[in-house]
Order: sequence, then structure tokens, then C-alpha cells
Amino acid sequence: MFLRLKDDIKAVFDRDPAARSIPEVLFCYPGLHAIWFHRISHWFWKHEFFFIGRFISHMGRFFTGIEIHPGATIGKGFFIDHGMGVVIGETAEIGENVTLYHGVTLGGVSWEKTKRHPTIGDNVVIGSGAKVLGPFTVGKGSKIGSNSVVVREVPANSTVVGIPGRVVMATEKISERMDLEHGNLPDPEAKAISCLFDQIRELERKFAALSAEHESLKTSISGKN
Repeated sequence: MFLRLKDDIKAVFDRDPAARSIPEVLFCYPGLHAIWFHRISHWFWKHEFFFIGRFISHMGRFFTGIEIHPGATIGKGFFIDHGMGVVIGETAEIGENVTLYHGVTLGGVSWEKTKRHPTIGDNVVIGSGAKVLGPFTVGKGSKIGSNSVVVREVPANSTVVGIPGRVVMATEKISERMDLEHGNLPDPEAKAISCLFDQIRELERKFAALSAEHESLKTSISGKN
């Protein structure tokens, strides 16, 4: 238990350059407090003390502005930055070293008493305001852009942006993985725009080649006449 708490504190220092001291982290990080409320409420939930689990979860929401259902499963190294407005549903499963920013929702789209919330793989980063809705998997190492709405499975090591969320990069380079590990998150929208410019340049190249071929044919026909 204490080792898990130590991992939670370490995650803050690893992923927030504003963290300066242990007392500051202990007393001034609502994301960390919400995780600790959840660790306790989840223990009671697993041992079928459902009311106590929900009540502790409710208290955590009151003090932090972050709502995590006690039934959700969360791995080590989980970090919520800022955190206000984060909602994590009952059947959500979160892997290790996952980062969420404020306003993220891991929600469901069904009222059935089944698996209805997403499974988030290891090392996933979900930007502020993003909504991940449904019982599918977000593959490990993926990044979801701010305010995206994701309603279908995301392959591993992908970048997703937009409403509805669409994959704009299906793989990542080694340098990008190193950036992620050091907290330097890429801008998925900038990458998407860059891809569009690449396509435009390719179309311009083809157009120039076709124009040159057309002019050559015109010259050839004129010479024959």
C-alpha cells in the first residue's frame, strides 16, 4: 500500500515540472488526493462494502472536483493534472503510467449492467476536455488530443484528434516516444496539418508534371502541323 502511494507521488514529480517539494505535492495536488480517495474506496468496493466505497468516493468528489467510481480499476503511476471535472466510470480500466488532464471523461453509452466504460492501456495521455465513451480499448502508448470525442477502438501508439476522434498517426517514431517519456507532448493537430501540407505539396508536384507533359504534347502537335 505504501509503495503504491510512493509511486503516485513519484508520478507527479515525473510529469509535472511545477512540482517543487513533497509537502507541496501532498497538500496542493487534488489529482493526487482523488487517487488516494479512490485507492481506499476501491478496497471497500472489492470487499463488497458498496455503500462505504461509494460514500468515500463521494467525499473525494466533494473535496477534489474529480469523480472516480470505486469500481474503476486503476494501475500504478496514474496522474491527473489539474483534474477539475474528470469523470471515470464504474467499469473503466486504466493501465500503468496513464496521464489525464482536466475535464476528461471515461464514460459509457449504455445503461446495461455490463462492461460499458473504456479500457486505457499503459502510457496513454488524454488531453483536457477529451471524452472517451464506450467499452473499447485505447491501445498502449496512444495520445488523445484535447476536446476529442473517441467512440471506437484506438490502436496502440496512435494519435487521435477531432469529433468524432480519428487516428491521424498510427505509429510513432522513437524520438516521439522519448519526448513523451520526458513530458514533452507532441501537438497532434499540428501533425495533422503537417500531413495535409505534405499531401498538398505532392498534388502540386503531380500537377506540375502533368502541366509539363501537356505543354510538351501541345508543342509536339504544333510542330507536326
